[in-house]
Amino acid sequence: MTRIITIFCFLITQIGFTQSAESYLEKIRNNEALLTAFFQQMPKGGDLHHHFSGSVYAEPLLERAIAQDFYLNIETMAVSKTKPANGNWQTFSSLKKDGKLDFYQQQIIQTWSAKDYNGSVPSDDLFFDSFMKFESTIAGHFAEGMLELKKRALAENVSYIETQLSTIPCDMSVSDLNDFNTKLRQASIQKDEKTVLKLLDELYKALQKKDAKKYAEDFNTNFLAKLHKDLKIDDERFTMRYQNFVLRFMEPVDLFKNLTIAFISSSESKLTAGVNIVSPEHGENSMKDYWLHMVMFKYCHSKFPDVKYTLHAGELTLGLVQPEELTWHINDAIYVAGANRIGHGVDIAYEANSYDLLKYMAKNNIPIEINLVSNEFILKVKENRHPFTLYKEFNVPIVISTDDAGILRSNMTEQYVLLAKRYPDVSYATIKQYVYNSINYSFIQDAGVKKQLIKDLDNRFKTFEAKFSKN
Repeated sequence: MTRIITIFCFLITQIGFTQSAESYLEKIRNNEALLTAFFQQMPKGGDLHHHFSGSVYAEPLLERAIAQDFYLNIETMAVSKTKPANGNWQTFSSLKKDGKLDFYQQQIIQTWSAKDYNGSVPSDDLFFDSFMKFESTIAGHFAEGMLELKKRALAENVSYIETQLSTIPCDMSVSDLNDFNTKLRQASIQKDEKTVLKLLDELYKALQKKDAKKYAEDFNTNFLAKLHKDLKIDDERFTMRYQNFVLRFMEPVDLFKNLTIAFISSSESKLTAGVNIVSPEHGENSMKDYWLHMVMFKYCHSKFPDVKYTLHAGELTLGLVQPEELTWHINDAIYVAGANRIGHGVDIAYEANSYDLLKYMAKNNIPIEINLVSNEFILKVKENRHPFTLYKEFNVPIVISTDDAGILRSNMTEQYVLLAKRYPDVSYATIKQYVYNSINYSFIQDAGVKKQLIKDLDNRFKTFEAKFSKN
C-alpha cells in the first residue's frame, strides 16, 4: 500500500500537474497500472452489492480449516467440521502427515475461488458451488471476516459497506402449513395475485401465532448488535450496515417465513439496511417461483412500508436460460415487488418494453448496482455487451459494487479500473457521481450517519484532488 502511494505521488510530481484529476484520468485511460494507482487512491464511498461470505478471501478460510483440523473431501474440495457419512473425507492433519497438504491447498483455493481459473468447469458452477464448500469455515467466525473486510476497505479508501451478512436462524416448525406450498404455486401459475395475497395474509397470521417476531429480536440483539458493538466496526473512517436476505431455492412457505422475519428484523434495527433475495436466479425454484417471490415482497412491504429492499434481478443472459425468460425479471422486480434498487440487471436489453422500464427507473430514482467483474466471470458479459451504457444513456442512477470480491479475487479498485478503461466516455465527474450515489442511495436508516458519510466523502475528495494541484 505504502509503495503504491509513493509511486502515485511520484508520478504526479514528475508530471508537474497543472491539470485536474479529470484531465489526468483522460491521459491514462489505456494504462491499467496508472489507472490502478489512480483509483486505489480515489475515495470510493460505499459497496452496496456485497455478500459477506463471498467477499472473504479463501486463504484465511483455509487457514482456519487447517488449524481446526477439519475434514476435507479430497474429490470435491469441500470441508466439514465433522466427518460426513458419505464421501472420501480426510483430516488436514492426516494430509500433512502424508505430505499431501501442499497439493490439496492449491486445489482448494482454485475450487473456492476464481484463482487460476482455466475453464475446466463452467464459471457459474464454480462460483455458486464454492459457497457450500467453504461454508463450515464461516460459521462462528463472522468477527474475523468482518474485521478483514473493514481492513481491506480502509486500505483502498472505501468508507461504507452494506453487506449481506447472515440468514436469520429460525427453527420454527411450519410442517402444518405445507398445504400453502401447493396453493401458492397453483395461484402463481395463473398469475392470480389476488388469491396469492389472500393466501399470504393467512400464512402471515399463522406465522405471528408461532411468534415469528422473537427470531428477529434474538438476531438483532444477541447477534447483530452485539457483534457490531464488540468489534467497534463503526468509527470516523468506516461504517458498516447489514442486509437481511432469503434464499430463492427454498419452498414457498419456508421462504415466506424467513422473509417475514427478515422484514421484522429490518423494521426494528437501525443496523439493518433492508432486505434482499439471493441464490442463482436461473435455478429451478428461482425460475418457477420468481413471480411468486415478487408478490411476497409486495405483501411484506404492505406490512412494513418503511423497510427498503434491493433485489437480485436479471442476473441472466442469452444461453443461460430460454430467451423468453429474459423478458420479465427486472420488470417484475420493479413493477410487482416495488424494489428500491436492482442488483445486476444484466438482461435489461432483453426485457419487454425495456426503454419504458429504463425511463421508469430513472424517473423514480431506482439505482442499478453494477458488478463488472462478477458479470464477466459468471455470465461472460463484458465491454459493449454489458448493459452499463444502456443504463447510463437513460440516466438510471448507477452504483459500482464488487458482489463477491473474495471468490472473484477482486476488489473495489478493479471495478473502477475496468469502468474507466472500457467506457472512455465516462468522465471523472460522472465517476465521482457514482461514488456519491453509493452513499446517497444506501439504505442507511440513520439520516445523521448518511450525512456524516457524505461530509467525509467531501473531505476525502478534496484531499485526493489536491494531489493534482500545481505546487
